[in-house]
This record gives sequence, C-alpha cells and structure tokens, in this order.
Amino acid sequence: MLSTPLAATLARRDIHYGWVVVSVTFLSMLVSAGAVGAPGVLLLPLQREFGWDTADISLAMAIRLLLFGLMGPFAAAMINRFGVRRMVLSSLMLVGGGLLASLAMREVWQLILLWGFVVGFGTGLTAMVLGATIATRWFVARRGLVIGLLTASSATGQLVFMPLLSMLTEAYGWRSAIALLCGLIAVAALAMLALMRDRPADLGLSAFGEVGSAPPASPAGAILPAALGALREAAVTRTFWVLFATFFICGASTNGLIQTHLIPLCVDFSVPEVQAAGLLAVMGIFDFIGTVGSGWLSDRYDNRWLLVWYYGLRGLSLLYLPYSDFTLYGLSLFAVFYGLDWIATVPPTVRLTAERFGRERANLVFGWVFAGHQLGAAVAAFGAGLSRTALQSYLPAFAAAGALCLLAALLVPMIGGRAKPAVTKA
Repeated sequence: MLSTPLAATLARRDIHYGWVVVSVTFLSMLVSAGAVGAPGVLLLPLQREFGWDTADISLAMAIRLLLFGLMGPFAAAMINRFGVRRMVLSSLMLVGGGLLASLAMREVWQLILLWGFVVGFGTGLTAMVLGATIATRWFVARRGLVIGLLTASSATGQLVFMPLLSMLTEAYGWRSAIALLCGLIAVAALAMLALMRDRPADLGLSAFGEVGSAPPASPAGAILPAALGALREAAVTRTFWVLFATFFICGASTNGLIQTHLIPLCVDFSVPEVQAAGLLAVMGIFDFIGTVGSGWLSDRYDNRWLLVWYYGLRGLSLLYLPYSDFTLYGLSLFAVFYGLDWIATVPPTVRLTAERFGRERANLVFGWVFAGHQLGAAVAAFGAGLSRTALQSYLPAFAAAGALCLLAALLVPMIGGRAKPAVTKA
C-alpha cells in the first residue's frame, strides 16, 4: 500500500494526507458521475436503435436515480461499518459490471435491470454521502471547501462527460461510450485501492485543522439499526424536514430534469444533439466554479441565506428557459446562469446537517436528506418523460421545477439557529 510512505513524505513537506484522500475521492466520484449521467446522452440513440419510447427509458433512469438516493443512509452506515475503501471498490465493480453487461442488451427489461437496478444500486453504495464522510472525517478547517470540491466532481462529471460521450456515440455508436466509461472506472478503482485510508488515525494523523485529539469514532453497529436510528432521531426536528423537502426540490430541478431531459428538449426545438451536450459541458464548467465557490462561502456566511439565494436564482433560470427561444445566445446565457447554481446547494446543506446533528452522525442524517434529493430526481425524470409522451412537450415539467425552486427558497428560513438537537449515540 502506497499510503503510508506517501503520507510520511508529504508530512515532511507540511502537506496533510487528507488532500490525497480528497483527490482519490474526487476521481472516483467523477467517473461514477459519468456513469450516472450517461443515459441523458444515450436516450435518443437507444430510441433509434431499439424503438423504445421515452417513458420506458425514463422509467429505467428514474429507478437508477431513486436507488441512488434511497441507498444513501444505508451507504453511510455501511461506510461506517466496512470502511470507505471497501465500499467504493464494491460500488465501482457493480457499476462497471452493469455497464459492461449492457453492451449486449436487446430488450427494454434488460435496460431497466442493468441501468436501473444494477447501476442504481452500485452508485448508491456510496452516493453523495461519500463526499460528506470524507469532508467531516478528514477536515475541520476548510471543510466547506472540501465539500464543494467533491460535490463539484460529482455534478461536473455528469455534465463534462456528456459532450465526449455524445461525440463518441455519433461517430462509433453508444457502445463505444459505455466502453470508455468502463475503462475510466477501472483506473479509479486502482487509485482507490492504492491510496485510500478510512480515517486520519489510520496514519497516526489528526484531521486537517483539528486542535487537540480527535473525538472517538462512534461504534459502527448494525447497518439497519444505525440508519433507521439516525432517521428516527432526526425526524423529530423541523430542520430535518426542511432540508429533506428542499433537497427533494433540488433533485427534481437538477439531475432528474436537466441532466436527463435537456438534450431531448433541445432536439425538440431543432438544436443538434452534440450542441445540446455542449451546453451541459458549459454548465459543468460553471458548476465547478459555482460549487467550489459555494463551499468557500459556506465556511464564512450563514448557510441558510446562501440556500435562499441558490434556490431562488435556480427557479428564475428554469422559468426563463422557454423564453430563451432556444437560440445559441439564449441557451448559452441559461447554461452559464444555471450552471453556477447547478448543485451549489450541497455544501450549505451538508454543513447545516453537520452543525445540527453532529460530526459523527452527519453522514447518516445527510444520507436520508440525500434520499429526498434522489426521490425528487426520480419523480422529475419519470414525470418529464411522461409529459413528453402524453403532452408532446417537456415545457410543463420545466415550469413546475422552476416554481418548486421558488417554494424551496421560502422554506429554508424555517431552519432554526445553530443549536443542535439532543441526539444520543448509537
């Protein structure tokens, strides 16, 4: 294992090993996000090759998004019990295996099984709680910045890969795009195997910026009681339900809608597929800036008011989209404005969760909050596809998402002050 000698070498240069852990996690989340986002590029090619309708393909995507979220709290409990490295490697193996098997699919039930259940379960083994776990375990100082970086890797991976996958699909077919993703997953797995450690104490370190000794880790306990116990204790607070509801809206207005259906929406308005995928790449670039910036801001300002601004501006951008006339200028303006706010909501939400529910319980509670995010994503993924099939238009779904974001901006101030609820140790 390279981690021990590398940590010693970095320590002599006054570099904390936590930044290596962040780098490896960034790579893993980046390629996993590419796998999660790939169906948004491949929806139309699958329709052309197999004749499947939008609602059927959207069902597979909705299942994938739903499992990705519902696994969150149990993923946090499994990470606490079995360790980060084991769970991430298991996740990458499942996702890679599901994608490889899909190269031979011919029926829509195979799509639902492989891209819905297998990839959804595989990505759900780590979900967004991986970034929250790394940030809260390895960092005290710069925690918001780290959350921003890791969140950006997930969202940016979903978007930046899309134009590349779209070009490969157009030139060589959709199977070439899947093969590329499988190769990148293998590289991420090797890096994780060589460099990841579960906690700073494994290397004789304290968390970055920690003064004094680290608090003892809570006993991992059984997976199901740990996950359900965190829900039971958090569910008695108003803060949890506000975070859950607003994150439901976050998921419905991001990867459930834009990631899955923006390209087909643009094609409906005569925008070429590759150009539409390029818009997603532009969003990915500005998302990286916005989410890292959000992490920096969350270390310095009231996270509740940051969320008010983020949800309000996202809602306005979605309501603007039908009025862009789908011109290059109009769509570019939307891509920049929306991209800055794509998933900037995550760093403040994670920090609010850690502040209200405690450092050792943060990933478990955030897992349930993230389940709300992916439930919203699944509803939007299926609902927008149903809107396109039944009403011949995606626009009602985009208008509804914009209105929901404005509602979220009104809900966030209901979160209480910094006082934590009384939470018992598992």
